[in-house]
Amino acid sequence: MVLVFAESPRGQFKKSSYEAVTYGKKVADLLGTSCIALTLGTTKDAGELGRYGATKVLSIPDASFDTFDSQSYASAISEIAKSNNANVVVLSHTSTGKSVAGRVAVRLNAGLVSGVNSLPTTSGAALRVKKSVFSGKAIAEYEISSEVKVLSLMGNAVKPENLGSAVTVETVSVASAKGRVRVKSVKTQEGTVPLPEAEIVVSAGRGMKGPENWGMVESLAATLGATTACSRPVADAHWRPHHEHVGQTGIAIRPNLYIAIGISGAIQHLAGVNNSKVIVVINKDAEAPFFKAADYGVVGDLFEIVPRLDEAFKKFKAG
Repeated sequence: MVLVFAESPRGQFKKSSYEAVTYGKKVADLLGTSCIALTLGTTKDAGELGRYGATKVLSIPDASFDTFDSQSYASAISEIAKSNNANVVVLSHTSTGKSVAGRVAVRLNAGLVSGVNSLPTTSGAALRVKKSVFSGKAIAEYEISSEVKVLSLMGNAVKPENLGSAVTVETVSVASAKGRVRVKSVKTQEGTVPLPEAEIVVSAGRGMKGPENWGMVESLAATLGATTACSRPVADAHWRPHHEHVGQTGIAIRPNLYIAIGISGAIQHLAGVNNSKVIVVINKDAEAPFFKAADYGVVGDLFEIVPRLDEAFKKFKAG
């Protein structure tokens, strides 16, 4: 059986949760077994996970899970995996998944591969999975031969698919496992799609010359329904908040479309964005390193190009 932990921060499922359930369903089909989804804490419309392939949804509605604690989450996920004889446990490769996956693997005496980006293949009783290594410069294949296997799935690696219908949610309980961390408050960024989940990202760098010019970036992002991002120097200069910093030392992303405006393309920045499916670079320096990684490039003054590009997209959408 394949068990998928579906994250539901503040009671709402994230796109990454639907991706994980779709992935779990396809792994279950490969192994000739079923896919079960697990939710922790207060959730809404948990039965909808059935539409993405879960044949059963288990819920532990204990309000103590409404605030994240890696110890208690790992304990609950492991206990449910054991009680349901799960051979594969799938999590999202989010901050939550990264914190929990290792603990779950240890509790289940399982092999773990984090950040997988494709469906596995079988080799006897073993699973072979692939993931990016060396900051996305290479792909490595791992073979997991342990009886139980734990995988965390990269965002945007699998598209959520309608593979079934809504199912009835079954309430279950586990032995209480209180962690040593006490959460006093939680501050989250609201109103935009989080960068790891965004399908379109509009990013800008020092070529913007100052924070007062960021309106054109936000306008283009709004037109495209995109999430905004920035390079590290911009975040360090406090032109933009640090949660928008993408790159090796910031957030690693893999959107369908990444538009880089006024960013030279240092290797540290490329390491966090080079898994994007399509990269568009706008820069007045024709020798900027970013052009070597770009699928499309525009050489010119961004202060002329970006407003014209925004206007063209608006006309296209209006038509």
